[in-house]
Amino acid sequence: MANVTFILFPKFQMLAYVLASETLRVANKCAGREVFRWQTRSATNLPVQASNGALIAPDTVDWQGGPDADLILLCAGYDPLDHLTARVRAFASRARRSHSVIGGVDTGTVILAELGLLDGAKAVLHYEAEAAFRERWPEIEIMDQIYCLDRRRLTAAGGTATGDAVLAWIARDVDRELASHTANGIVHGEARRSETPQRNPNTADPVLLMMHQLMVENVSEPVSIKDICGRLGVSEKQLRGRCVATYSQTPSAYYQERRLEVGHHFITNSQLSITEIAQTSGFESLSSFSRAIRIHYGASPKQIRKRTSKP
Repeated sequence: MANVTFILFPKFQMLAYVLASETLRVANKCAGREVFRWQTRSATNLPVQASNGALIAPDTVDWQGGPDADLILLCAGYDPLDHLTARVRAFASRARRSHSVIGGVDTGTVILAELGLLDGAKAVLHYEAEAAFRERWPEIEIMDQIYCLDRRRLTAAGGTATGDAVLAWIARDVDRELASHTANGIVHGEARRSETPQRNPNTADPVLLMMHQLMVENVSEPVSIKDICGRLGVSEKQLRGRCVATYSQTPSAYYQERRLEVGHHFITNSQLSITEIAQTSGFESLSSFSRAIRIHYGASPKQIRKRTSKP
């Protein structure tokens, strides 16, 4: 019997939670017996609201004792550290000393990092939260993939990737054949490999894929296109030709779009000042950042923050 514990934080992804729990249910059905048991806890010990507004009540409010779980999944969404309670900290500390695989879904990875549970481990989180994560924990290796099962840590980008992550854990730690049958049972076909990128790069060109990775890893302090070409072993003319042919953009324009995505994320999901966000996004001045944001998103940073601010 394998036990799974879900710890839900306010605004967690309902899709991720449903996929994870349904994967366990279907696995039991495929096995013809109860291979998995699971329970849900709430970080607040109250019914917790998902990102779609639905409420999930915890199965238990008792956090005493050692975690009797083979897998613990922290499921979070926006502002994950706002509800990191003492009970969760204590529970995680006890879990660290147990046999449990401890995982984070979506920004649950942020909580794992805050708790010191990712030291020496590779990790994955939703790409929108990646830039802020890199700023705060530059020593943790973040992978551009849908999930990562690294020893006793399981991290997933959320959404449909959560099903793949749970299937990978079942295959490695419980029963590989059962994982395969379960993938068919949820009409998932063959489970995706962990290194599958989170976003469709619309190319199989290894040079452009590496270009993208270098750019997202160097947002706050952008490197020159000349330097990127040097690392890739191609000329600026060659990179420009490949980039325009695939993305209808020059490398410089593609790079700026990635930096603007980071800036937009900070505007809508942080309390940083616009000036700080401009610097974090690699812009030399507030005016150039604001102008680029307005052109790309059709509104100024202040307007975007105002319309997306919490009521």
